[in-house]
Formats: sequence, structure tokens, C-alpha cells
Amino acid sequence: MTDRRTEILTGAARVIARQGVRGLRVADLAAEAGVSTALVYYHFKDRAGILRHALAFIGDRADRYTAAEAERGPAAATRPPGPRQLLERTLLLEFQDLPEVRENSTAWGELRAHSVFDPELREELAAAGTAWAAEVAGRLAELCPAAPPGAVTAAAERLTALLEGLSVRWLSGLLPLAHARNLVREAIGVETSRLGSSLDAN
Repeated sequence: MTDRRTEILTGAARVIARQGVRGLRVADLAAEAGVSTALVYYHFKDRAGILRHALAFIGDRADRYTAAEAERGPAAATRPPGPRQLLERTLLLEFQDLPEVRENSTAWGELRAHSVFDPELREELAAAGTAWAAEVAGRLAELCPAAPPGAVTAAAERLTALLEGLSVRWLSGLLPLAHARNLVREAIGVETSRLGSSLDAN
């Protein structure tokens, strides 16, 4: 991706997070990115193209910052993380009190809300949501290898749905960050107990 495209998409995420999808104006986006409106249209053709590419950009950026944080891991770790730790990390990295994470999560929520009125965007969000649930299901399967695949998938869907709801409450100031993280941990415990965790929880 060229630097200009990255700048435009970074600006798009910022404007969507701040003003919502309906408040996204190409002129505002161009000003935020420090480029001309003609250049925005050159790279993305129309507003629908901006939204589609912004969605992909936000997803990729989330993958990057969660992967980077996971690689750092706890400074005091003396052994590789177990399946339970990996599952918790996968979910809880969405709750980092960092400007980029807040912006990303807010923009994602705005795009999700707008998809109610935009079938094309809805399909792309559904695909991203399916991939996210599949990643969590993979972590659950490692932790609960004897569990039926259907039950693992359903548990992953419940956990990711819970996380999205808690994220909205946290971002809007209705829920303290520590409490949101604890609720996710408790939900993981409930789901893995139902699945019959047979591996070390550490």
C-alpha cells in the first residue's frame, strides 16, 4: 500500500470514529489526510470504495497491533503461554487503553452500525466477523480438544459477541476497563467449563 493510500485510510478511520459513517464527507477526509479530494477519488473511486477499503484497513490494523502486543507478552514470562492464556490474550487485546485501539474499535462499531443500511458492507463485515469467530474457535479447540466442533463454534460466537458489546460500553464510558476485562475472563471460564476443558488452564 502506498503512503498516500495509507494516509487516506488512516484519516478515514479517524473521521469515521469521530463523526460516524453518515458523517463521512470526502472533503473532511481529504483535509484529515492532508490530500486533495481528487486524490481521494483517484485512489478509491467513490464513497462506497472508501468504506470498503477503510473496513479492510481497520481489520488489518487490529491484526497488527494485537500481533505486536502478543509478541511482546509479559516481561516476566518464563515459559510459553498455555492455551488458556492464548485465548485470553486473543480476546483481551481488544481492550487496550491506547488511542489507536480506541479509534479502531470505535470506527469498527460505526461501520457495523451502518451495515444495517448497506447490504454490500454487511457482507464484508459478516466475512470479517466469521474470520474473527473462527480464530477464537481455534483457540477454544486447543483448550478443549474433546469438545464437539459445533459447540466450540457456538462458544466462540458468544464470546466475540460479548466482547463487541462490552467494547461499546467501555468506549462510551459506561464500563470501567478493568471490569470489562474481568467479565471477559469470567465468560471464558463459563464457556470452557461447558466445553469440558481438559488442558492446564495456565
